[in-house]
Formats: sequence, structure tokens, C-alpha cells
Amino acid sequence: MRKYSRAVILVGLLLFPALLFAQFNNNTSSPYSRYGLGELHSYSFGRSTAMGGASIASRNGQQINLANPAAYSAIDSLGFMFEFAIDGKASNFKNDLGSSYQSDVNFQYFAMNFQVSNTFGTSLGLVPFTDVGYNVVVEENIENTGDVITTYYGAGTISNAFIGLAFEPWPFVSIGTNLNYFFGMLNRNAEVVFLDASDFYSIQQYKSLRVSDFSFDFGAQFTIPLNNKNKIILGAIFERNPKYNAKYSDITQKNISSGNSVDQDTLFYMEEKDGTIEFPFMFGGGISFVKQDELEINADFYHQNWEQAKFLGDKSKFLTDLNKFAVGAEWIPNKFSIRSFTSRIAYRVGFNYEQTYLVFNDQQINQFGISFGVGLPVYRSKSTINIAAELGKKGTTENNLVLENYARINLMVNLYDLWFIKRRFD
Repeated sequence: MRKYSRAVILVGLLLFPALLFAQFNNNTSSPYSRYGLGELHSYSFGRSTAMGGASIASRNGQQINLANPAAYSAIDSLGFMFEFAIDGKASNFKNDLGSSYQSDVNFQYFAMNFQVSNTFGTSLGLVPFTDVGYNVVVEENIENTGDVITTYYGAGTISNAFIGLAFEPWPFVSIGTNLNYFFGMLNRNAEVVFLDASDFYSIQQYKSLRVSDFSFDFGAQFTIPLNNKNKIILGAIFERNPKYNAKYSDITQKNISSGNSVDQDTLFYMEEKDGTIEFPFMFGGGISFVKQDELEINADFYHQNWEQAKFLGDKSKFLTDLNKFAVGAEWIPNKFSIRSFTSRIAYRVGFNYEQTYLVFNDQQINQFGISFGVGLPVYRSKSTINIAAELGKKGTTENNLVLENYARINLMVNLYDLWFIKRRFD
């Protein structure tokens, strides 16, 4: 057992630098990540990924639930969990002019969960919040000028390093909070090149936004026992308009090449300045029906008021309120079967529908996905290998917009161990 505990710690120490590195590499190729803060990640990670992301009311003592900090107290008093994930996504983008294929693979997150006393549970980890990663080329012919190519490209990630605490003040009630540290940089650039006019200057613009600050979010869960095996759990999460310190810069320059010489001039230069970003008011609610060791059915509603968010003092005309609906289920045929491995597997399925925070010409960009997966038990252990797949689409080809059809697969490893046991023999 002690060797196994050390192995858990060793895996964490080895993966930690790789996961940190991954947070600074964009995990998206979507042209929609050009707007707002980029492509937002789901509020839910881990096991519930295969259940449509529905997890606000979920309490599972052998799986980490990052959607609601109140769930941290569900773990056994001697339990310790370490979890990490790899995410892969393949997308086909198309509009009226053509289509393109992109794929991304990266480490996604890591987290730990354990109890500090009989009524307090804690968790800490690193999860992505948003990604920017796009390269859009626009070709047009301008009268008396000729062909002009405008390229928009950007990259970056904002991540969330958090530590959370859950407290059970009364039986069947858990209240939790996260202390979040958001950090990262988003770069958005543009370049204009005149192909048929050698005496025209090309123009480049480089913008960057760097975020680093703290915030809190809160959650609660209420368990209603129905009988010895069945129960209903109600969950809620909440965050009130956090403001983050940000630094931003803007450089615009022009240059023209003639033979081996380059004539370059800076048109506008703004060194890094201080500003603030006001994130939206957020709340979510969920309900879960649980038949112990056999069945769990979850349903969530999640809302973020992005229409009122402010970026360096201004609202964005491309943002609106985000609403998400998710439903999912998990079924285990016989969790304690001795002879049948397939009977101990957790089978999961779910779907989600999201009205994203992007709007163009009064048309909101919507997303729909169906998901499924399994939780594979590790022999003679409470550890689990979770595999989830999702098929979905985002956007539309109407009004010169882009439709994304995507397939995503997640591999999540949950390592469970018992700590702090006093043994007679070692």
C-alpha cells in the first residue's frame, strides 16, 4: 500500500510540469475563438464528461467532481484521489466558400481530492478556462488596388489554478467554495498584404491581453434520502461578477520590401498598461437521482451573464448570455461482481445543448453534443480509467458563418488510495 501511495505522488510530480506546459498551448483551432475570451471550456471535467457534463448535484466518493465545490466532502475520510486527463478533438469547419479539417491533442487538467477531517474535504488542481487558437485568411479584390490578403491569427490560454474546501455543517448538507487564480495570456494579431501593389506598405497589428488575479465561487448540495439505497441530491453553484486585473498592449506597424532592404515604421505603440476584466454573474442548478452502486441520473442548467461582462471598461457587441442544458446517466450492472469484469464497468451516456456566449448579427451561436463512455475499474483497486467520447456541432453556415462538426475523445485516469491508516504490520 505504501508503495502504491508513493507511486501516486510520483505520477503527479512527473505530470505536473507537462500539464503546466500544456496550459500555455492553445487547445483549439476554432475561428470562433477570435472573439470574446476565446473558446470557453466546460464547467465540468472528469467522469461526467461522458454524461453530457451534468454533474452539479453529483456526489461520488470515488470520483472527483470539479463542477461543484460542495462535492469535495463526498470522499471517504481515509481516501485520496489524484486525477489527470488527455483530450483530443477533430473538427471539420465549413461555410459557403469551402471547408477545412483541424485536430488538437493535449493534456487537459489535473486535480486532487482528500479529506482533512470528518466534516471537511478539500481539492486542488489546474484546469483550463479558455483557449484562443485560430488562423483566418480573407482574400478580396479592391478596385484600383488589386488583390489584398488579410490574415487574422491568434493563440493563448487562460488557466485556473484552484484550491477548494467543502464543509458538512449538518447531515445531508454540504457547502463548498473555491479560491481560484486565473492566469494566462491571449494574443490576437492581424496582417494586411497588397499582392498587386508593390509600392503599398503591408500592415501588421499585434495585440496581447494578460490576466492574473484571484476570485471565489461557491456551491451547495442537499441530499434527500428516499430509502436505504435510493436518494435525490439537489445542487447549486454561484459566482458574482469577479473582476480580474489585466495588462494589455497594442502595436501596429507597416513595412515595405524593396530588394534586400526593408522600410519599417511603427504607426501605433501602446506599451503594456493596467486594466480590468469583469467576468459575468454565474449560477447553475442540478438534480441527481442515485440508486446506490447501480444507477445515477443527472440534469443541469447553467447560466453566465456575458452580455454584461466588461473588457477593459467596455462591453463586447459579439457577446450575449450563455445558457447550457445537460442530462446524463451512469449504469453499473454489478459493481461487486467477482467473475465478470464487464459487469463492474460503469456505462455512461448524456447530451448537452448550449446557447454559447457568441452572437453575430442577432444570431446566437448554438452547440449540441451527445456523449458516451465507460469507467473501467482497475484490478484490486478503487482506481478507475474513464474514457469518454462526444459527437457534436457548433454554429451554422447561414449568414456567412461557420459550422463546426466535431468529434472529441477524453482519457481520464483516476488514482484512488487510502492514506493515514495506522497499521499493526507494515
